[in-house]
Amino acid sequence: MEKSVLTPDQYPLSLNALINACNQKSSRDPVLVLDRNTVHRTVNDLIQKKMVMVQSFGGRVDKYQQRFCNTQFAQLKLSAQEFAIVCLLLLRGAQTPGELKARSGRLHQFVDSDEVEAALESLLQRVDGPLVARLPREPRRKDHCYVHLFSGRVESAHRSEPSTERAAPLPRDNEAAASLEARVGRLEAEVAALKQALGVE
Repeated sequence: MEKSVLTPDQYPLSLNALINACNQKSSRDPVLVLDRNTVHRTVNDLIQKKMVMVQSFGGRVDKYQQRFCNTQFAQLKLSAQEFAIVCLLLLRGAQTPGELKARSGRLHQFVDSDEVEAALESLLQRVDGPLVARLPREPRRKDHCYVHLFSGRVESAHRSEPSTERAAPLPRDNEAAASLEARVGRLEAEVAALKQALGVE
């Protein structure tokens, strides 16, 4: 998906180009180190699932093209904004709208953060089911992160966001701590009295 936009002159990709793209050190999280056999086996699996097609040019090297979305063979159709977001989430994992906007420049130039939010909302509200999920906001972060759902449900995305009340110590916790301290104090006193009675230092 990425290379079809960023390097259209070199697309579809040969197996060597696909290996280099998989093992690219920039714009990837995690960075992978896949060998030729793994990439070849995986691309063949994707061909069987009709997500990739192979183009043979006579006796020349085979080249591979995605048919996952936005092709004449794909059922999944995405806008340019949605395409960029899905691509970034597949390549880099969970990201905030701000991170998506900052990293999307070569795939799609978003006008502002509102356009990113609108595209995320459309991916959340699709009639054929959501393609992304919003994660609970992490402490000290302004925005929620979003993840793609092509690998299945994300359990943390369905949990309610922790409230600030839970973050603060509850009165019952304080009472329990005070009670525990009192018990420890009594036990220490008893041990000291026993040592004195036995003449143990």
